[in-house]
Amino acid sequence: MLKLIKIIHTAIWVIMVSAIFYIIYAGWNQIYDWRWWWASGLILVEIGVLVINKFTCPLTQWARKYDVAIDDNFDIYLPNWLARHNKVIFGCLLCLGIILHIMR
Repeated sequence: MLKLIKIIHTAIWVIMVSAIFYIIYAGWNQIYDWRWWWASGLILVEIGVLVINKFTCPLTQWARKYDVAIDDNFDIYLPNWLARHNKVIFGCLLCLGIILHIMR
């Protein structure tokens, strides 16, 4: 079951990171198409889910039922350093995308 959670968590992570990079790309190129709206909507939903869950992913909480490992990447297929700093790295990249949209 933990492997299934890791696969789902990693797939969602890839989608969200893609959305963040599209927001940056769209901001740089002044694009406001349906993909920008979808990417922005996905990110807003993710932020809402994180806020509701006290900035912990619900998949992490679910995975804790199957493993008590202390590694930051026990529930996702990412390097440990990236899993540890995920919110900071991609939060900053999202801010960059927002700033690009505001500036242009």
